[in-house]
Amino acid sequence: MISFVYFDVGGVLVDDFSGNNKWSEMKKDLGVKAEDDKEFDDSYDEYEKEVCVGRNVDALLPLIKERFKLTIPDNYSLQERFIRGFEKNGLILPIVKEVKKNCRTGLLTNMYPGMLLKLHEREIMPKEKWDVIIDSAVEKCRKPDLAIFKLAEERSNAKKDNILFVDNSARNIETALGFGWKTFLYDSSNHKKSCSDLLNYYNEIK
Repeated sequence: MISFVYFDVGGVLVDDFSGNNKWSEMKKDLGVKAEDDKEFDDSYDEYEKEVCVGRNVDALLPLIKERFKLTIPDNYSLQERFIRGFEKNGLILPIVKEVKKNCRTGLLTNMYPGMLLKLHEREIMPKEKWDVIIDSAVEKCRKPDLAIFKLAEERSNAKKDNILFVDNSARNIETALGFGWKTFLYDSSNHKKSCSDLLNYYNEIK
């Protein structure tokens, strides 16, 4: 029986830069050259590990500008650029409401400092009350590190096999599975199918 469901934010509750071309569009905005594309992605993945545990994402701009010889306006904000590109995932809302009929719910998210508040201010997050919020920027640990799953389980007051975790990252799902949780790998490139499959899966195991 499932008594607690944790939802990821970016790519699940919110349509972010996953499963679409928004990341490529942002790189074009920044002026990243085609030959630097992979190196930029690899570098940003490394930088993001620090951002998700508290470093300001805009502090990366000088590093990016110097490394890739980019001309970026002084008033440019990576954080604001990301948030402008995020949209509601309206298809997930009925599922959240259905889950909340029988389960406590929470957020388990890798987030940049202050970004979760911004998403609420833009009203693209579901207008629901969450029983637990695990924000990596606040907790100073991030998925897929086991520490954040241990913290989330402790705060849920639920047993391992009573927790369902919904996330769009295979690495995060793998850690949760190894920790004893039930999981659902959400495909951000197909919200309609993912939401339908999630609801079916939830109804099977609830």
